[in-house]
Amino acid sequence: MSSRFRTHLAARIIHQGGVVAYPTEAVYGFGCDPLDAHAVARLLELKQRPESKGLILIASHAEQLRPFVDDLDQWLLKVGKEWPGAHTFLLPAANDLPRWVNGGNDKIACRVTTHPIASALCDETGHAIVSTSANRSGQAPAKSAFEVQLHCPGCDYILSGTLGQLDKPTPITDITTGKRLR
Repeated sequence: MSSRFRTHLAARIIHQGGVVAYPTEAVYGFGCDPLDAHAVARLLELKQRPESKGLILIASHAEQLRPFVDDLDQWLLKVGKEWPGAHTFLLPAANDLPRWVNGGNDKIACRVTTHPIASALCDETGHAIVSTSANRSGQAPAKSAFEVQLHCPGCDYILSGTLGQLDKPTPITDITTGKRLR
């Protein structure tokens, strides 16, 4: 099965409310449509993660983040050359954002990824997707499709592929304060 077909299949599963696992810059991630309450609830159940922690969203280009970020253009100037790239930023959340996306917080974690598979998945879905490490809370993140199956079964599809070059998950910086959180 070609990689393009597998990406198309993963995107179709996301559109149908499913949860997929896919490689990112450092670890495998779980993804779904961030505006699908049922899909997000399933993802949080898989991870055994409370909604209050919020989620990271990834996009293939910044425009896909517009529905989730308040005054995106202002913050893109501050992000500068970090995007696209392997850096996640906490940005002011859009006022009408559903609680399950950002945990009811006033900020949302976002990244414009350059990972070829993750980026292609965002392109194929046509919007930003959730990107949280594929693991149960408190356990080490999966670094292979096999580890996803072994330690965190239950997702609807695993889009296998090579991880990026990072040894650990992407850094997270609060864009409004400049404080590095991870």
